[in-house]
Amino acid sequence: MNEKTAYFDSYNARTHTLGRIASAVTLVLLVGAPFVLGVYLGAMPDVGAAARGFLSVGLVWTVSSVAEFLIYTPMLGAGGGYLAFITGNLINMKIPCAMNARDLVGAKTGTPENEVISTLSIATSSLVTILVLALGVLLLVPLQPVLQSEALQPAFANVVPALFGAMAYKYFRGSMKIAAAPLVVMGLLFTLVPALTGSTSFMVIPSGALAIGITWFFYKRGKAEQER
Repeated sequence: MNEKTAYFDSYNARTHTLGRIASAVTLVLLVGAPFVLGVYLGAMPDVGAAARGFLSVGLVWTVSSVAEFLIYTPMLGAGGGYLAFITGNLINMKIPCAMNARDLVGAKTGTPENEVISTLSIATSSLVTILVLALGVLLLVPLQPVLQSEALQPAFANVVPALFGAMAYKYFRGSMKIAAAPLVVMGLLFTLVPALTGSTSFMVIPSGALAIGITWFFYKRGKAEQER
């Protein structure tokens, strides 16, 4: 056990080192791209206008980013977390992929097994995404008549709801008492305030807090019943 713990600590240390370097390089490339293009094309972006634009939406997204980091990192572990945040598309692809892989092998959150499985699953997901995008670019012109077909437009408009509906049902079914209230509350809220559909990442905070509160209530009630 001590040998396993020592090896896992060494693995985590290397993961953090590589993850920090990759994150820094990615950040420099993302932030530096507009300036490089501006210098090359002789059209530098207006930094003041960009700053004002960021302030108008950046505060909301900053809160959302912090919330996603606090929620998803414990689920994914170090390696999976770095890969997921660097490659992006967490909610639509990386999180469902990691959770499904974890359930298939029976790993638990916070264990070394979960770290390895989430890292492998997210890495595989990223490679598959790159492959699919490459094929999509190559086949975009030949398949354009099919993709623009009116019969397929409703399907393209409901890909994300279909994906999350199928994934969510698996987890909701296991604990409907906890899932029912957040589903009803968030469903009513999004129906009454449609503008909130553009802030789904931010709305994870209140819905998650509600689910945690309900779980705590059932836990305390079950514990009280056992003590009687």
